[in-house]
Amino acid sequence: MTEYEEIKGDEERFRDHISTVNEDGSRKWVYPKKVKGKFFTWRKIVSYFLLVTLFGAPHLYINGEPSILFNILERKFVFFGKVFWPQDLYLFAIAIIIGVVFIILFTIIFGRIFCGWICPQTIFMEMVFRRIEYFIEGDWTHQKKLNKAPWTANKIFKKTLKHFIFWVISFLIANTFLAYIIGAEELWKIQTDPVGDHLGGFIAIFVFTTIFYLVFSFLREQVCTTICPYGRLQGVLLDENSMVVAYDHKRGEGRAKFRKNEDRAAEKKGDCIDCSQCVQVCPTGIDIRHGTQLECVNCTACIDACDHMMDSVGMDKGLIRFVSENGIKNGTRFQWTRRVKAYTTLLIGMIVVLVVLLVTRKDFETTILRQRGSTYQILDGSVSNIFEINLTNKTRNDYTIELKTEDPDAEIEMVVSNLTLEKEEEVTERFIMKIPLNTIKNGRKNVTVIIMGNGKELQREEAQFIGPVL
Repeated sequence: MTEYEEIKGDEERFRDHISTVNEDGSRKWVYPKKVKGKFFTWRKIVSYFLLVTLFGAPHLYINGEPSILFNILERKFVFFGKVFWPQDLYLFAIAIIIGVVFIILFTIIFGRIFCGWICPQTIFMEMVFRRIEYFIEGDWTHQKKLNKAPWTANKIFKKTLKHFIFWVISFLIANTFLAYIIGAEELWKIQTDPVGDHLGGFIAIFVFTTIFYLVFSFLREQVCTTICPYGRLQGVLLDENSMVVAYDHKRGEGRAKFRKNEDRAAEKKGDCIDCSQCVQVCPTGIDIRHGTQLECVNCTACIDACDHMMDSVGMDKGLIRFVSENGIKNGTRFQWTRRVKAYTTLLIGMIVVLVVLLVTRKDFETTILRQRGSTYQILDGSVSNIFEINLTNKTRNDYTIELKTEDPDAEIEMVVSNLTLEKEEEVTERFIMKIPLNTIKNGRKNVTVIIMGNGKELQREEAQFIGPVL
């Protein structure tokens, strides 16, 4: 029996405990080695692009609005310059469902690659905080040595400098995070006005800064391995056809150290030279040779490390690569299974629905209801009803509102003399509608109310008028 088969047969050795926790329950600190290679270069390009987008989006304005805003306090949401209000909640719900279906489909096909390439936690940890740590404390061996060393002036300086920079970056992240909630302009007021004017804002910035600092300084990979539920979902989402970062055990076993000019095939040795480089570069501290594990974020660091070693000893690359379990066993490529086709069809269908709803979305929302608790009144041969009208303006234009009707028998009187609907505002007002008593049949009549803004028709809405049954 090969070492791989022994490990696979003993599930408790690597599946029943987390790689970053010792047997006594204490934290096993991970010191990943610096990694270089083709995949890492592409990861840097993707990461820096996403970082620029993340920090720049709140300050980029489209049509006078932030490109992205999640103002929960004022119930205002902006996406690429388009303003969405609570009345558009159904669009947000559909978008969330689409996101969930997309994650499911993406995971079924590509495993946890989102975590290693796109997730903000990984990008900040590996491309920002880890880079700073390498620059100040050195590579993994130097970091281990420094942490075990006594507290000298040099160690105090390096640790203080590192954590100070970590705190500054966490402060920038917290400010950016807050800009997505309240907007860059409001954030600037908090930053420039006296502290007493925005005490709540300063407290929020301090709290978020502390959270981000603790996450990237101490929690680190624990977020990916124990806190984030996405890793747990892999157990039900992945199957034998999912493309993941995997070790080709058929080619690699049995493992043996490399000797120059040896005939490994004749000695029944596999291509794995047991250099442990794949383990040393792993940011979650796992051994990819054990098989698919929930801690693996598909960051491809082990691929770059293994390819480098294979190239150094003159062997073919790809011992660790993107491949499915069936790809290793049977040599098959990606399969469009019924499961993948079903999720793909569902995803495309929901995207089409969302696009149609977005295209047909109105810039104005009007609701007309009879005032609660009121009934009709009869006076001088006419019947009157009191209505409440709720108007939502999703544009950046101000409007002077007038209400008209094409019904020659109906008459509308506003409670307020001048009804103004300002930009991105929602107002509720009352109006009285009068209709001659002899024009009402069966006690009800539907009247079309025309909402005029600055002399132009904005919308039409039905109002249900009630009266006595004659």
